[in-house]
Formats: sequence, C-alpha cells, structure tokens
Amino acid sequence: MQLKAGQNFALSGDTVRFSAEAEVALDISALVVADNLRVIEPEDFVFYNQPGTSGVSLSEGGVTISLAQVRPEAKAVLLVVSADPAAPAAPGLGPVVATLAENSTVTAEFAITPTAGETALICLEVYRRGADWKARAVGQGYAGGLEVLLPAHGVDVDAPADAPPTPARDTLSAPQAGAHPTGPAPVEVAHGLERLWMIFEDAARSAAALISARDYAATRLDSELSAAVADPATRNGPDAVTARREAQRRADELIATAESNHRRDAEHLIRELAEADRKLPPALASWTSPAWDGLPAPSDGIRLGELYAIERGPLRVPYCVPVPLTRPLWIDTESSAAVVPVVGALLARLLVADPGRRTSMDVIDLTGAFAGLLTPLSSVLNGPVVTDHTDISPRLQALADAAELAEMAYTSGNFVPPQVHRVLLAADFPHGYQASDAVRIGSLITRGDLIGLSIVIVGSDESESGESAVSLLSQSCRHLPTIDDTPLFDPWTSSAWQLELDLLPRDPAHRARLLRAD
Repeated sequence: MQLKAGQNFALSGDTVRFSAEAEVALDISALVVADNLRVIEPEDFVFYNQPGTSGVSLSEGGVTISLAQVRPEAKAVLLVVSADPAAPAAPGLGPVVATLAENSTVTAEFAITPTAGETALICLEVYRRGADWKARAVGQGYAGGLEVLLPAHGVDVDAPADAPPTPARDTLSAPQAGAHPTGPAPVEVAHGLERLWMIFEDAARSAAALISARDYAATRLDSELSAAVADPATRNGPDAVTARREAQRRADELIATAESNHRRDAEHLIRELAEADRKLPPALASWTSPAWDGLPAPSDGIRLGELYAIERGPLRVPYCVPVPLTRPLWIDTESSAAVVPVVGALLARLLVADPGRRTSMDVIDLTGAFAGLLTPLSSVLNGPVVTDHTDISPRLQALADAAELAEMAYTSGNFVPPQVHRVLLAADFPHGYQASDAVRIGSLITRGDLIGLSIVIVGSDESESGESAVSLLSQSCRHLPTIDDTPLFDPWTSSAWQLELDLLPRDPAHRARLLRAD
C-alpha cells in the first residue's frame, strides 16, 4: 500500500515494525503520547539512549511496537526520523521512504519529500481507534529538528534562555475519568461519548492532512516560482513561463487531491454522525433526534454544541464532555441574560443524562437573568434561588461540607455512591462573590464527584484576574466562548475549529418538553 499524507488504515497484526530510508544518515525514534499528543512520562521518548518502554522498542534501525503491551493510557505512537548528528551536515533530510510491517510482512510505504530544509520528521502515527489500532501517514516536518519537535510533544530539551514562549491556546481536551475511583467509569461506546470523540478525532486528522497539504503546496509553489525567475536573463523567457505554469499546475493538483480526500472523509463522517444521532441518548443527540420523544436513556456525556471550520466544508462535529461534569464548564460572557439559551440547553441535557438518579440544582442568579428558565424546574431546585450576595457563601459552604463528609466516608471505607445528580449553576461570577467563594468552588472541583456534582459558571473569563483564587478557578475550568471567531484547537493535531454552542429551542412547547424535570 502506497500511502498519501493523511491516509489511514486498520492494523490487523499484533506487532508493527517501522523503518525508514533516506539519502542521508537517519536516527529513528518514537514518542508514546496521550490524547494531547504529548508524552506522559520521560521514558515515553524512545531513542538510542533510551531504547525501550512498554510495548515499544528500538533495535536494528527500526522501532517495533507490540500493540497489546503499549501502556493503556497511551493513545498513539509517533514514529520519527531525524538527521544523524554524527553524519556530515546536510541542508535537510531529503526524500524519505517510511515502511510499516505487520507481523514481519511489509504492508505499507509512505514516500515523503521535504522541501523546506526539515531535519526531523513525524512519518507515521500508530493510534488507538476504540479497541483496535490504526496507522496514519503524517509527514509533518520540522526545520528546527528534534529541538523543536520534542518540546512540541512534551519532551524537555535544553532551550536557549532567550527562546520565545509558546503562546497559550484554548485546546479542547478529550474526556477524562474523575479524580476518585468512585467518579465516572471509563466511557463506553454504547453510551455514545467515546464514539463521538472517535469521529471528532478522525475529523481532526483529516483536517490536519488538508491544512498540511495546502501549506506544503504553497511553500513548494513559492520555492519553484522563485527558482524560475532567479536568473534575470531568462526570467521572462519561454522556459521560465513554462516552469511557472508547471509549478502552478503541480500546486493545483496537490491541493485538488487533498481537498478531494478531505471531502471523501467528511462525507463518510457526516453519514456516520447521522446514523449515530438516531441511536444516541438524548443528552448527546441533536434536538431533532427521536430520542427526545422516547423513554429516558442514560448517557455518559452531554453535548455542548458543534465544531466546524467554514474553510474546510460542511462537516460539523458534536462537541461532547463527560457527565457528571468532571471539569466545570465556564460560559464566557459579560451578561448572564445574553446566554440564557445556552444555559437552558445545558440544563436540559443535564436533566436527562442520568434518569436513574434524582437531579438537585443549586442556583446563584443575582441578576435574575434565569428566572423564566427556572420556573418549570422548581421541583428540582435545592432551596430558593440565591439572588442576594449575602446568601452565596452559605449555599456554597453547604455543598463543600457535603463533599468533605463524602470524602471522609470514602477514606474510612464507609462511602456510598451518590444517589443524586447535583448541579451548581453559579451565574454573574465574580460580581457579588467573595474570594473565599472561589476557594469553596475550587474545593468542589476536587471533591465534587463524590457527591455527583456538575458545576456550571457564568461570567467573564477571569484567567488573568489579580485575585489568585479567582484566576486559579478560572484556569481549572473548561471555557465555552460566546464571541464569534474565537478559535479552539483539537487535542490531536492542534487544528483550529469554531464552536457553535447549542441553544434551547425558541418554540415554547418544544422548550417545555426539553426542560422536563420528571
């Protein structure tokens, strides 16, 4: 099988062997990475001075992966080549042919031709797809060599003191299990969350392949056009005209192929999502799914909205997170009233996520923005809505005390799993709240899973607040932007996406049916 950038295929062997050849001397290495494409431990970088880790070993010019022995928390193995520092200096790697064998039989080759002086290259990626494994042709090069590639994947290297800092970016984090053993169990495909995240991962990798192809085509075109006009004596001659025309043709063909491949992938994923939507539980399904008219069904997650990129076509992927919320949701807004439909959608999904347990909601709403929304939910409110700032601390302290008692019971061996799904909606934050309230909410983040607590905060982003407790709280939450054109980045390829948050439907009858508290 001759692979092209972005192409993936299922692996059927138990053992995978990676090797590579080039005109220059190569070093081969591997990175065992988590969902965010970063190593978990230092030993997850396999190279000549550290030739092995669980399931991955370096020997005789290649990397061998025993798939069943790869550490369970690892999501992928990145297979890397770089210029041998002991060899004579070269302007770059030049053409590289990467080979993948399964159970000693060569099954795929990937020919890569770097053109920008790259001295390190991620050739292939072997990654989990549910219980199975797949391989993908990557071909991502780094002109700065391993000194740039390794830090990008979490490996510490000695960097110059004046090296510029890496800019912070809002990255969409994959679902995680709770902090305590009694928190949410590992996600199950039957409940939908993992299935949707696998579709998102495939969408992200297909998008990255398209972006990489477009960038490569532009870089190569620029290089070839520059070469065609480099000689003033011939730059306007027929040979130069032909060279420019051929360069443009090659660039157009490369982009057309990449776009065709991405369109094929997107059409497949759109069909897969349509099929899934008919089977998902309500908390993960679209508003138009028949699941909302059927019997309640448990879910391991809730849907927050859809991720898309206009420049990459019509594919829209549901963005979903585990429930109970293992990481609080923070809705970034200056006005609570402006996000009532967003909060309504969240509450509707939280209410149906676990029909086997009663829902109990604590609400702080100083401005009264959610009064109309909460009227049909009076039966699940845990006491009156907090509308006076003097009542905030007592309400939060009551939750903190309950969580502390649950932790004591857990430590003593007398813990009983929570029978209630608690929801805390803290709106208008941080106005009217004390610094100690941020500390109380922070304690609920670490202990809240013991009482089945999901936390939703509504307010302006306080990540840069001068109040340390407030800034730490903000930084520990999953932020949902409400301003258009705020990019979010997927955890696998760091491709940019836009997030359109779910809104509670406007139709009163439809809205009442969704906000059912029975």
